[in-house]
Amino acid sequence: MGLTEWAYSLAEELLSDPLPRRWAHSLGVAERARSLSLILGDDAELLEAAAVLHDIGYSPQLATTGFHPLDGARYLRDQEGADERVVRLVAHHSCALLEAEERGLRKELASEFDQERPDLVDALLFCDMTTTPDGTRTTPADRLDEIVKRYGPDTIVGRFIQRAAPEIHAATERVEDRLAGISTGAQPM
Repeated sequence: MGLTEWAYSLAEELLSDPLPRRWAHSLGVAERARSLSLILGDDAELLEAAAVLHDIGYSPQLATTGFHPLDGARYLRDQEGADERVVRLVAHHSCALLEAEERGLRKELASEFDQERPDLVDALLFCDMTTTPDGTRTTPADRLDEIVKRYGPDTIVGRFIQRAAPEIHAATERVEDRLAGISTGAQPM
């Protein structure tokens, strides 16, 4: 079984029944990842696998700390023996270090999991922040607004996402610039 087949199977097993909306989001993020294949080259499959797995830490089976990037990455590393690059992307997706800081878990996350290449971190962030909770496409501004409204501005997630907004917009712009470079004939980075 290939990397993406394994990733879809595992994510479906962990999310589809207990968290169908989270599963729909994960499928949308993975679809968005496929749309970046021209700028990802040999890493396209890696990103798609990380995209469909990025939120498995929400699964009731895995949630131990309540911080889904850490719970998901630990499960992938410790129980699944997953590709370490996939594990790193899951651990650090969508500015996770900032949320870990809000939760008092920054040291644990940073010491357990190295960061993946910045262009891949940007790509996964782009995919996550341009996909609604129901799996459809959106803009980063609308996604950020939805997250703040859903969680509340003074919650851990609300505070974190507001702090992360400048980096989310910057990463999205970097990915869009790379996509524009492909459409104008410039070489991928």
